Amino acid sequence: MAIIALVSAKGSPGVTTSALACTLSWHRRLVLAECDPAGGTILAGYLGGALDGPRGIGELAVGELRDGSLETAFWSQLVDLDAPKRERLLLPGVVDPAQAGSVTPLWQRFADFFGELDKGRPPYDVIVDCGRLQVGGPPWPILRAAAVVLMVTRARLPELSATRSMIRAVERDFAAHRVPPDTLRLLPVGDGHGTGEIAKALRVPVIGRLPEDRRTADVLSLGGTVRANRPLMRAAGGLEAPVRALLDRRRARLSWPANQEVPDVV
Repeated sequence: MAIIALVSAKGSPGVTTSALACTLSWHRRLVLAECDPAGGTILAGYLGGALDGPRGIGELAVGELRDGSLETAFWSQLVDLDAPKRERLLLPGVVDPAQAGSVTPLWQRFADFFGELDKGRPPYDVIVDCGRLQVGGPPWPILRAAAVVLMVTRARLPELSATRSMIRAVERDFAAHRVPPDTLRLLPVGDGHGTGEIAKALRVPVIGRLPEDRRTADVLSLGGTVRANRPLMRAAGGLEAPVRALLDRRRARLSWPANQEVPDVV
């Protein structure tokens, strides 16, 4: 299982921007899946609307409900962000609000399918943009299936307060569904309170931090040339190692003898 989910409590702390920055800077094969119930923005923003017809999770959901075609249709619904390498692929989110009703009942189906992609030939990890949890029909099954869940938050007091309340809700849900407690990590964005202070106040480890880099954020939101040496892209690339360590720890736990303790790698 190699699902990395990004989510926020409320507002717009930059979940999509963070997910896209990671997708464009990490080294393994990745599928970026826009699973925000409020809709996807990468097609109209970063890609400037340049597509040859409807494509994405909404189309997959309609096909799956009609004739169970998810496996056969999945790869045709992806957009190659680094063509023609097919190493960084995008599954666009819903663009028509009417599609959201088709997607919501299938969150568990998508969670199961994403969880199998790292066993394919070639294997892909999946970064999932889950958007805000304070919307209708949030993708809880995907969060429960994720090996790592990154709670994205601004580092200022109002956003941290909302995030703290949502973290407790996530922890209760994870406990009820037997999700390992070390699945959740914080990803602060921008200026504000210090990393150690945030981790202590919210009682969740911080996996890294993304800087305020408006120029790069605008490119990722509105389109343009992404420069790998910009602060946001360097910081996003730096998240790969600690996230990979958490993934390795999850795999070790699944294979470790029950009477022995798994070494703490993070």
